[in-house]
Amino acid sequence: MTVTQDHLAALARFDTPTICNALERIEPATRLEGYTAQSMVAAPGHLRLPDGARAICGRAKTARIAGRAPHGRKEAENNALKIGYYEYVAACDLPTVLVIEDTDADPIGAFWGEVHSALHRALGALGAVTNGVVRDLEDLDPRFLILAGKVAPSHAHVHWVDYGAGATVFGMQVEDGQIIHADRHGAVVIPESAVGRLEEAARAVQARERPLLELAQAEHMDMAALRALITGKTQGEEAAE
Repeated sequence: MTVTQDHLAALARFDTPTICNALERIEPATRLEGYTAQSMVAAPGHLRLPDGARAICGRAKTARIAGRAPHGRKEAENNALKIGYYEYVAACDLPTVLVIEDTDADPIGAFWGEVHSALHRALGALGAVTNGVVRDLEDLDPRFLILAGKVAPSHAHVHWVDYGAGATVFGMQVEDGQIIHADRHGAVVIPESAVGRLEEAARAVQARERPLLELAQAEHMDMAALRALITGKTQGEEAAE
């Protein structure tokens, strides 16, 4: 199937935990793989998503970075790399999500800050997922979600290692162009084959949870009703067995 902007917008109306639950119904292996598996810093605090959206969903643009040592390239070579990277980010007919792997053992340099959040949003990106560093928390573009490994004040020697060749962030392995869904909980890869079925599966997850939520939010807990929801049988049916 052809993934459209309407597909991505529909999936963005669900939070990422619901998408993970829905994926389990379609692709059982996703219970244990394909998502970030570590706590992350979610920024900015003043994030503004489009009306109705609870998350971001887009095609992955990938890169690897490092920050503890200078890149060692000549200025012209480094400028060509920068231009190539920005052109690569902009070259997509759908909204994108940056997946940036910091290759330092203990990341120190902030790639994400005020300038890069604004610039990448202008290039068509909805947000970024990284194991690296974010800064400028009060000045980040409010329309651009960043999930990062830590907060630190300096950009150190941060630079691109490569781009477009895939990235791994906190256990989530991402190939260029895959569909990424992310919110403050983390991010998950959506197999392209699941996109067309995922909205219905997410609604089914919500429908299954609704009776339990209604029961839990009632003034008094009805244990008989709870047993019936768990077993699928009324108290009278259980007694008759």
